[in-house]
Amino acid sequence: MILLTEHLGPQHSRNEFSSGNLLLDNYLKRQAGQDIRRKLSVCFVLCDASSSFIKGYYTLSNCSIPGELIPEQYRSHFPGSYEALPATLLGRLAIDRDFQGAGAGKLLLIDALKRSFLISNEIGSFAVVVDPINENAERFYDKFGFIKLTDSGKMFLPMKTIKQLF
Repeated sequence: MILLTEHLGPQHSRNEFSSGNLLLDNYLKRQAGQDIRRKLSVCFVLCDASSSFIKGYYTLSNCSIPGELIPEQYRSHFPGSYEALPATLLGRLAIDRDFQGAGAGKLLLIDALKRSFLISNEIGSFAVVVDPINENAERFYDKFGFIKLTDSGKMFLPMKTIKQLF
């Protein structure tokens, strides 16, 4: 089976997707297409080459990180005139129940980080930011080196770190 990530499109079967999280499921089924049309985010889906069934998905969009939330060891490298630093938001990441625990989450995260890094060569982005939906998601991102932002539930991974991966 050849797995690939591609832009969400009308050929993808969204209604069967079930991650076990109603918020993430409903987003894919009811809102993702609207967000894409409005240029609010881009949604990438994991499918095998011979099927339109979605095994997982993630979204990317632009965001910024307020300077005061960034740990000093990173903030000190930027001019004080920046009130916020540009970043890429990995807004949602979900895996269908039938594929959870088989490495699909890791595969999607790596794909999202690679896309984010490549685009950071064209549009400024200091880091990838995530806002974990629950403690399990927080532990998942923590395993991959994401750092908590001060006084925030959000986490980030600097592009400098991501660059070392690729």
